[in-house]
Amino acid sequence: MSLIVTGWFTADPEKWEQVSQEKSELVKALAERAKEAGVIAHRFYGSEGQVMVIDEWPDEQSFQEYFDSVQDEVGPLLAEIGSSEPQIRFWRVLDTPDKIGWGA
Repeated sequence: MSLIVTGWFTADPEKWEQVSQEKSELVKALAERAKEAGVIAHRFYGSEGQVMVIDEWPDEQSFQEYFDSVQDEVGPLLAEIGSSEPQIRFWRVLDTPDKIGWGA
């Protein structure tokens, strides 16, 4: 079963949107590499000085191999927006009776 990967860092969400638009070719290339590595879903969210990325991956190893392979590209992007080091967490779906959406 797949898992959710969250990454959280301090940064200005508007600055992240600006930089990602200015460097859209790089950001799109990273997304393509993530698809090739197995990502199922990917989104960024922002709130008052914080940015969070939520991904769905087949397994932790697939994400980690991808993440390790893109550090030379991601590091400078994060530095450009004044980001803190991302805090990465892996989440498994819990078997509860109240599931809604995502093919429940």
